[in-house]
Amino acid sequence: MSDTAVVINTAVAIIAVVVMIVRFKFNPVVSLVVGSAYLGLAVGLGVQETIDAIMTGFGDIMAEVGLLIGFGVLMGAILQRTGAIQRLVQTLLNVFGAKRMPYAMSLTIATLLQSIFLDVLLVISAPLARSLAKKIGKNGTARMAAAMAISLECGIVLTVPGVGALALAGLLGVPLGKMLLFGVLLVIPTVAIAVAIMSFLFNRGWWNPERDEQTFLGEDDEPLGNDVDTAAATVDSDGPGGAGGALATKTVTATKAQTPLIVLFAPMIASLLLIATGAILDAADIHSPIIKFVSSPVIALLIGLIGTSFVGRYSLGTEPIQKAIATGFKESGQILILTGVGGSLAATIKAAGLGDILGEYFTASTAAPLLVVWVIAAALHVAVGSVTISAITSAGILAPIAPIIGLDPVLIALAAGAGSLFAVHVTSNTFWLLQSLLGQSTRGTLKTVTVGVSVASVVAILLILPMSLFF
Repeated sequence: MSDTAVVINTAVAIIAVVVMIVRFKFNPVVSLVVGSAYLGLAVGLGVQETIDAIMTGFGDIMAEVGLLIGFGVLMGAILQRTGAIQRLVQTLLNVFGAKRMPYAMSLTIATLLQSIFLDVLLVISAPLARSLAKKIGKNGTARMAAAMAISLECGIVLTVPGVGALALAGLLGVPLGKMLLFGVLLVIPTVAIAVAIMSFLFNRGWWNPERDEQTFLGEDDEPLGNDVDTAAATVDSDGPGGAGGALATKTVTATKAQTPLIVLFAPMIASLLLIATGAILDAADIHSPIIKFVSSPVIALLIGLIGTSFVGRYSLGTEPIQKAIATGFKESGQILILTGVGGSLAATIKAAGLGDILGEYFTASTAAPLLVVWVIAAALHVAVGSVTISAITSAGILAPIAPIIGLDPVLIALAAGAGSLFAVHVTSNTFWLLQSLLGQSTRGTLKTVTVGVSVASVVAILLILPMSLFF
């Protein structure tokens, strides 16, 4: 099959998935599988190879992030049940105020909580974002969802020790200290400007709660934390008290108040620090079997989950924590299925060979090399749905000639990272995680994630170009 036919059929498959979900209200899982099946057959993979791509894509993404998502959701459910999320909301509100929350949270995530493993940070911080959205009021869900998407995606490719940033630095021979410095200098204005632009659009009528939001799983059936929130005077209430009645609720709240906030979050913070330590030591070529084991994402999150469970039991007792874990399992099922079928479509696109086709059409241009690497990364990301892969591939095209044309490799790394952010869409498991965890419809997620992160991508390259004049 010709390259043109592959490109056209891939575009048709992606558009069809979006239309089925947005226009005809098909379930996203069904739509993604149908789109994957169409693409595989249309480009000539054959029946068996198409089925293999769908199954392998699902299995590969589950092997990569399945346990991470499960552990993260469970940890978040326990923190929500203990009231830790609500108390942190109130603390942040007291410090920054409601109107500044999208900026405060997005800049914190992009600079201080670098997305070493984006899915982990997302599932842990999503309950906080949902609670903050209620405090903000009008367009709260839209503003917090866009802020989350922009900061999470920018952090992973622009800020060390994000996995994308580490990979780009290694590929182009950029010292980690230099990558960290330039990345922070870029990511702060990029995130702030992109969040401001999206907030402007939402406040000018580009968000319709009736069509762009949906009930978050768990809100209608045993809301997360409902039996610990009601009697707390300084935190939100998601609903009436639990079965324990007023006396039990007051007792739980009093117990919760005695547990310092830092203690409740300590296991989660420790798990993220373990992951960060492992990534940094690995990048520095320092190896230790013990550190490698405890800093691996699955083990680090397991340690965090066990620690959070013990702290939760100390704070509330065994029964409320068991209920929280049960609710977390109920949440994670939908999230895992959506994430997996997103991997199926991405795998089918990869099997169709679109990434290789696009790579042949683009060559380095001495006139505008940074724009070229941005365009290549953007095109590859639209095709294969992987931020990290598209960034590395595009940077690799210009890496050999960087010394000849006089470009600092760190600028190529940043341009590749910026381009890889363009058009995060239905092939990305992050898209579906944000849709599920933040209570958005698919239509709403296309606005907050696809458009929001694309705005950040464009802002970033517009900031990188003048930087190239001085470095």
